[in-house]
Amino acid sequence: MSIAPLGSMACIGQRLAHSWQGLPHSERRFNVVNRCSRSRRICELKLGGDKKRSYRLTHAKPIVERFFAWVNACFEAQGWLPSNPLTKALAHARERRCRLEVYLNDPDVPIDTNHLERALRAVPMGRKNWLFAWTELGAKHVGIMRSLIVTCRLYQIDPYDYLVDVLQRVGQHPASRVHELTPRLWKERFASNPLRSAVHTLRV
Repeated sequence: MSIAPLGSMACIGQRLAHSWQGLPHSERRFNVVNRCSRSRRICELKLGGDKKRSYRLTHAKPIVERFFAWVNACFEAQGWLPSNPLTKALAHARERRCRLEVYLNDPDVPIDTNHLERALRAVPMGRKNWLFAWTELGAKHVGIMRSLIVTCRLYQIDPYDYLVDVLQRVGQHPASRVHELTPRLWKERFASNPLRSAVHTLRV
């Protein structure tokens, strides 16, 4: 199972927006997310799957390519120090080009990670609670559990059902196929008949 790291065009847009000083007004108006996404039009046409991918490749990819051509031209033409905010923002975009283009070929991937950041907002909101994780390892496990719970919710999975099943199944599941226990694949393979706990009848 290959895992592709994702980038967020929203993050790139924010970085550039905070470092526009010194650019002509016409260049300052380059709206990264809206121009590269075409998400509103995709929603209007109710596209999904291969049709959504085809639409992105046809309409969004040329804009993304022009955007990175613009980034490269600005980066090579500017004469500022590496510590300049604009230099950093342009370099940040260039270094993450492959991650930022993943959404073009995968219709299930959004152009940004805003929805994930919103879902994980409960973690910083409870920062005082995490003082009682006791150890760095404990805090790391809290992060893993929060990520699993948020991912379950994104795929409309009951986190309780998922965790009860996986905690029982993981000991007998082949290690070479452990990726099948991630929420997305678990939903496809095991959600219809999950393993239950002894208190399931009481919960029902």
